[in-house]
Amino acid sequence: MSAKPSFLKRMFLLLWNTVNTIRKLIINFVFFGILAIIGVVLLSSDDEIIVEDQSALVLNLSGSIVDQKHYVDPFEAALTQGQENDPNGEILLSDVLYSINNATEDKRITSIVLDLANLQSAGISKMTAIGEALTQFKAANKSVIAMANGYDQNQYFLASFADKIYLNNKGMVSLDGLSRYRLYYKAALEKLKITTHVFRVGTFKSAVEPFIRDDMSQADKEASKVLLGDIWQSYSTIVASNRQIAPDQLVLSTDAYLEQLEQADGDSAQMAINMKWVDELVTADAFRLAMMERVGSDKEGKTFRQISFNDYRSVTAPLPNFVESDSVAVIVAKGNILNGKQPAGQIGGESTSELLMKARFDPVVKAVVLRVDSPGGSAFASEQIRQEVLALKAAGKPVVVSMGSLAASGGYWISASADYIVATPTTLTGSIGIFGMFATFEQALTHIGVTSDGVATSDWAGLSPARELSPQVAAVIQRHIERGYHEFISLVAQERHMTLEQVDNIAQGRVWTGKRALTLGLVDELGDIDVALTKAAELANMDKYDVKLIEQELSAEQQLMQEIFNATASYMPSSFSQSTVVEKMVKQWASVYEEFSKFDDPNNAYLYCEDCSY
Repeated sequence: MSAKPSFLKRMFLLLWNTVNTIRKLIINFVFFGILAIIGVVLLSSDDEIIVEDQSALVLNLSGSIVDQKHYVDPFEAALTQGQENDPNGEILLSDVLYSINNATEDKRITSIVLDLANLQSAGISKMTAIGEALTQFKAANKSVIAMANGYDQNQYFLASFADKIYLNNKGMVSLDGLSRYRLYYKAALEKLKITTHVFRVGTFKSAVEPFIRDDMSQADKEASKVLLGDIWQSYSTIVASNRQIAPDQLVLSTDAYLEQLEQADGDSAQMAINMKWVDELVTADAFRLAMMERVGSDKEGKTFRQISFNDYRSVTAPLPNFVESDSVAVIVAKGNILNGKQPAGQIGGESTSELLMKARFDPVVKAVVLRVDSPGGSAFASEQIRQEVLALKAAGKPVVVSMGSLAASGGYWISASADYIVATPTTLTGSIGIFGMFATFEQALTHIGVTSDGVATSDWAGLSPARELSPQVAAVIQRHIERGYHEFISLVAQERHMTLEQVDNIAQGRVWTGKRALTLGLVDELGDIDVALTKAAELANMDKYDVKLIEQELSAEQQLMQEIFNATASYMPSSFSQSTVVEKMVKQWASVYEEFSKFDDPNNAYLYCEDCSY
C-alpha cells in the first residue's frame, strides 16, 4: 500500500500532457507531409516474400520479449519503430514460439540462426520457454546456430541452446551473476528537512527502506540473497547443462578470471573458447561463408539462404478461424494494475474485467487461462479483477492462472482465487504485504521562512504536505494498512486452504520464486502456458479444444491506420527512427509520468512489488 501527494501527481500529469501533445502535433505534421509520397510507392509495390527450400530462419530478436505489447500510436510506430531490429521494440513471446514450432514442421527450414545483438530483456521464464521450443526444433534433426559480436548474460542464456555458438574474434562473453543494490536516501532527506511517513506491515516489504534507512536491512539482505540464489541456480543449471560444463565455470571469482585471462594472453574471445563458453571464433564474413556452405547461398550469391523472423511470421501466420468450436480463452494481464480502462500492455480494473466478462458470456468459451505478468498496483483495481474471476467460476467456467515472469503482490491477489495456479520455476511471486508512504515538507518550508497556519472543521480537512502529520492521523493510516494486510493473508488462507498463521509466516512482503512457491503452497504446479491450457481443458472436461485469445480490439479506423503505417514504416528514412534530443527528453518525461501513473487507487491503497525487477 502506498500513498502519493496528489498535487505532485497533478503537476507531473500536466507537464506530461503538455509535452506529449506538442510532440504528437509535430509528429503528425511531419508524417502527413510525406504520407502522399509514400502512398505512391506502396501502391506500386508488389514484393512477395518467399521461403526458399533449405533456408535458415534468422531469429533476430530485438528489444523486449513480452506477453503483451503496449499499444503504440501508429504515427509513433512509423517514425520510431520502423526498423526491423529495433532495440526499443517489443516482440510477443507467442509469436516467437509459434514461429519456432512452425519451423520445426516446415521442411523448407533446416536451421535457425540466433541473432541476439539487439535483445534487451526477456526474463528467464520466457527465455526458458523459447529454449524448450529450440530443443524441439533440434530434435527434428535440424540445427540451431548462434552468432554475435558479444553476448551479455541474457543473450548467452538463449545462445546456450544452440548446437554451435560463434563469437566474433574480437568479442567477449559477459557473465556477471545477479545482484541487487539500491540507493538509500534517509540522510539526504534529513539534510533537506523532508519528513517521510511510512506505514507498513511485513518484515520483508522493503520498498520503503531507501527512505527510512541508509543501508539494506538484514531481513532484506537475507530474502534477497535467497531469491537471487534461486534464480541464479536455475540460470546456471540450464546453461551449464546445455554447454556440458560445470555450473561454477560460468561466473568466476576475480582471481580465477584473471588467471584464465592470463592463460589466453589477455584475449577475452580466446578465453571464451578455453572456458567452452563458445565453439568458434570468426569474423562476420567468415560466418557468412560458413552459413553459405551449410545452407547454400541466396539468389544473388552474396549471403546465405535465409528469411528473417518478421518475414517468416508474416507468411506463416495462421488464417482466421471463422468456425468457432469449444475453446479455452487466454486473457493476458500484463503490466501495472491501474484503475479504469487501460490500453494494451497495462492492466485496467475496468478494461481487464471487461475481457473476463466477455469470456464469461461467450458460449464457445468453456474455460479461461489468465496469463499474469504483473508486479501489482491498485488494490481496488486488483479486487475488481478478482471479482470477475469469481464470476467466471460461478458461471461454471474454470479459471487457471499461468504466471509469467512475475505475479507478485496485486499480481498474486488477482491469481489467488483461480481454480489452479501454474508458475515457472523462476516466476517471481508472493510479495504478500502492504505499505504506505508519503512525505511532508513542513521542516523544509520553515527552514526557508515559509509556514502554514489556518483553521479547519476537522483534523482531516487540514491534511497537507506543508503541515506536520498528527500522531492521531498517523495511527488511523497505520490501522488501515494493518487491515489491508489482514485481508490479503485472509484471502490467501481461504483460497489456498491454509491457516492465517501459515500464510503470515510466508507473507510479510517476501518475494518467492515459483519453485519455492510450489513447496510453500502458493502455486499448484510448475510449467508454462501450455501446462495451464491443458489443465484448463481438463477441468472443463474437454478432450479437444481451440485456443481463443481475448484481447482489446482496435476500432476499424485504428486497424486501418495501423496497417497503413506498418506498411509505410520500411520506406521511412532511417534518420526518422533515430532518437533526437527532443525525443530523448520526451522519453525522460514519459518515464516520470509512468512512475506516477502507477499510483491511481481511489483509496490510496496499493498491492505493489517494488522489488520485482530481476
